[in-house]
Amino acid sequence: MTFRTPAVMGIINVTPDSFYSSSRTPAYNSLKQRIEKFIDEGVDIFDIGGYSSRPGAEDISAETEFSRLAPAIETIRRIAPGFPISIDTFRSGIAEKCIDEFGVEIINDISGGSLDPEMFDMVAEKKCAYVMMHMRGNPETMSGLTQYDDVVAEVIEDLSFKLARLREKGVADVIVDPGFGFAKSLTQNFRLLDCLPCFKELGAPLLVGISRKSMIWKTLGKTPEEALNGTSVLNTAALLKGADILRVHDVAEAVECIKLTRELINSSQL
Repeated sequence: MTFRTPAVMGIINVTPDSFYSSSRTPAYNSLKQRIEKFIDEGVDIFDIGGYSSRPGAEDISAETEFSRLAPAIETIRRIAPGFPISIDTFRSGIAEKCIDEFGVEIINDISGGSLDPEMFDMVAEKKCAYVMMHMRGNPETMSGLTQYDDVVAEVIEDLSFKLARLREKGVADVIVDPGFGFAKSLTQNFRLLDCLPCFKELGAPLLVGISRKSMIWKTLGKTPEEALNGTSVLNTAALLKGADILRVHDVAEAVECIKLTRELINSSQL
């Protein structure tokens, strides 16, 4: 996948316990309203998650995860048939089922293949686009796995190794994600953001997902519900440092960040 201008990936949570309560859309009416709102605001990609990845999240079965995802995918396909869909899952079986039954175009794997050894082979077979995120452990254990000698170098090394494995398998469309908030401290998150241009050396599009995360609201002494302005500030910084995709809860504000930063970048090239 290539991006002439940065894209906005809108988050559709069909979990009952997402860290940002306003993003939860398990009921049909609220889901439909969120989809239509995102379209009006300029979304490029829908990202649907049925498994909560917040720190300390409870594990759920594959059956429960798919039962949450399927109705949401069907709703988007009905309301917005022309929009690509990303499925936020680390399970290859769930990913394959979503591709086979609904033609899902992108798999967004928070574990970068580390939680399911079949994921890379499945992606290669289905020839779908793949978002490979960096994480240590799993959502239940990641908060205690933040020991790095050099967080930037170690995250890039891990992603580079996995990217090489995917390319050996013939996977062409890989998007990399440093994994803000996943086995990283607040300080490490800001270090990764500051060094974002280093990730461009991987030669793959770069996704940044910092929307309303604790690196924002804990730093500001606020709540996730109060973290929209902070999200826009850091999304702007991410765009200026090379982000190709913003994964967000708030589409309109992200679209504005992109428009303004593109004008700024274009003006510098005159």
